[in-house]
Amino acid sequence: QVRLVESGGGLVQPGGSLRLSCAASGIFFSNYAMGWYRQAPGKQRELVARITSPGSTNYADSVKGRFTISRDNAKNTVYLQMNSLKPEDTAVYSCNAVLKTMFQDSDYWGQGTQVTVSP
Repeated sequence: QVRLVESGGGLVQPGGSLRLSCAASGIFFSNYAMGWYRQAPGKQRELVARITSPGSTNYADSVKGRFTISRDNAKNTVYLQMNSLKPEDTAVYSCNAVLKTMFQDSDYWGQGTQVTVSP
């Protein structure tokens, strides 16, 4: 059974920091591209950051220079370090694992963790 479990969300003041974690089980983690997405109330889900199996990263323009995605294949965990948080970063943040090859097409999601940035 595949599980992606996010943690680390919470309430933080503007300018503060949070570190999200996503622990994966039931998959060969190092083969998967991992992503963090977010969805704010009344808005569509958007990609925040993504890291490929070899470790290449890409970010939404709105978080470049503030957020950093990383992975620890030994711990089957992907992280999102969020600095200089703004109220507009408030959303439910979800972890995604994707593997697309000639022989496999897998896409898994976690339940999400709430991040609220407010004075």
